[in-house]
Amino acid sequence: MTISLEKTGKRFNYEWIFRKIDFTFEKGNRYAILGPNGSGKSTLLQIIAGSLTQSEGKIHYSLNGQSLANENVFRYLSLATPYLELIEEYTLAELLHFQKEFKPFLNNISIEAIAKAVQLDNALHKQIRYFSSGMKQRAKLAQAIFADTPLLLLDEPCTNLDEAGIQLYHDLLMQFTTNKLVIISSNDVQEYSACNRYLHITDYK
Repeated sequence: MTISLEKTGKRFNYEWIFRKIDFTFEKGNRYAILGPNGSGKSTLLQIIAGSLTQSEGKIHYSLNGQSLANENVFRYLSLATPYLELIEEYTLAELLHFQKEFKPFLNNISIEAIAKAVQLDNALHKQIRYFSSGMKQRAKLAQAIFADTPLLLLDEPCTNLDEAGIQLYHDLLMQFTTNKLVIISSNDVQEYSACNRYLHITDYK
């Protein structure tokens, strides 16, 4: 997966959040979108995901050398963010099964194996509503990281995670995202220390 931003900008009303971003994201790299709170990191991630439309410029997507229509990009990405809610009436097993119906898991890994990988195997048949905030974040990461998609988008991925959860996040990132394009929005070095490329949003104000 390759994503090219061409003079991309976003404004709300008359205020420009960022302008004229020229940047290319390429498969096999982990990118961090960096900047202070309120600088537009999450907004840019949502534009890349196709859930927001840019105000200026263009975004080009390609997979294995073939162009992708912007409206179809959602089929090729997985996403974990603090502002996306889980279906709390579901058990973890039901949640992962629901996810699998839309986007199969890497290497056809089983739901039981995924739960074990994120250390939630003892909560597999527990409703999400009874999860702690850290357990919910592990469930979000499980849905995103284990989806068999070429693009992984993460916004503040260590939100509500304790020290053990942060280490688990890093282990999952290193083990299961080798062949993905990974883009992480964060201002916390714990979340983007595995990245090898950086986009500083303040460069485009």
